[in-house]
Amino acid sequence: MGCCDQPGLMPLNDGIEKILALVNGATATESVELSDAAGRVLASPILAQSPSPSFDNSAMDGFAVKLSDTPLETELTIQGTAFAGKPYLQPLTAGNAIRIMTGAALPQGADTVIMQEMAHYNENCVRFNELVKAGSNVRKTGDDFNAGDRLVAANTLLNAAHIALLASAGCKTVEVYKRTRVALISTGDELKQPGEALNYGELYDSNRPAIRQMLVYLNVEIVDYGSLPDQPELFREAFLKADSECDFVITSGGVSVGEADFTKDILAELGEIDFWKLAIKPGKPFAFGKLPNSFFIGLPGNPVSAMVTFHILASQAIRQHQRIGYKPMKVLKAIIDSRLKKSPGRQDFQRGVWSTSEQGLTVSPAGAFQGSHILTGLAEANCYIALENERGSVEPGEQVDIWLFDEVL
Repeated sequence: MGCCDQPGLMPLNDGIEKILALVNGATATESVELSDAAGRVLASPILAQSPSPSFDNSAMDGFAVKLSDTPLETELTIQGTAFAGKPYLQPLTAGNAIRIMTGAALPQGADTVIMQEMAHYNENCVRFNELVKAGSNVRKTGDDFNAGDRLVAANTLLNAAHIALLASAGCKTVEVYKRTRVALISTGDELKQPGEALNYGELYDSNRPAIRQMLVYLNVEIVDYGSLPDQPELFREAFLKADSECDFVITSGGVSVGEADFTKDILAELGEIDFWKLAIKPGKPFAFGKLPNSFFIGLPGNPVSAMVTFHILASQAIRQHQRIGYKPMKVLKAIIDSRLKKSPGRQDFQRGVWSTSEQGLTVSPAGAFQGSHILTGLAEANCYIALENERGSVEPGEQVDIWLFDEVL
């Protein structure tokens, strides 16, 4: 049976497209120090105000010369020394050379730097056994960029290389979008917090700590509302407060068939929420929609399902709001070394461990079991073994697609 034979199941790509179409990008901006800008998204392009380098300078330690006045095996007088930050200000005169250090400004009259390894020299004079091409070892003005060049485009997620580039252009502050604010709530009478004693039938809340850590890697501002028992008024109060303070409200639990109906009723009362049945495993139950001031994401209650759906779907919604846009995981082909059980009908994201060998890229199932409650396998994994909707069980030696984990997981 294929996906189209199962009424109500939404293909994953359709769910992602719906999310990207519904989520608008952030508009509020703020100015931050460049030293604090890594991981932020640039709100407007940055243009260079001056060239870099702003002067011709030496690429290495050596001797600055005018090549046409520099014969082989002839002693030249060392006229002076140019240091980085302390240029030699007198023009180079014929028959002379100027000792120069890496980064030092090229003295007036010089056009070439001959590295010191090619020279015989003492304190007063130097001669060269071989010469280089004119202009060698000179970093020209504007080699990196010129005034007016665009250094970084708007909507760029700034990394260390961007910070270095902007620092080299003299930028002290940059205009970035304000951090996306995400409210995090877990739900269920059965939940206890790590460190508390468990009674029979209770579970530790692993979803909220897991999703919180994944949000950390997305560089958002997290507002943690804790774990709520199944009480309608507490839900309504928390949803209203979270909606007034945040851009997203993310919950885990309460979106499956058979869950407390009041969750759906309250969400329907407050906004427009769709409860999807996705054609994926794990993570079929998923809710997405709009509250008055924020977007709502309802994750499944099973821990692996919650993390997988956050990773594959919710993180894309957040990136869309951050103006980073859709960022797919890298997909590679690999040879499976074990049998995988699967029934046609849903896209299956089994957890795997990929590695390389003489045979190429191979992948093994992570952990002994693939259940939506089995966190040990997810903790061992470094990829998803992504099996197509229509595919059945997979035998050792078959080729499969693997989705490599990114910075979120």
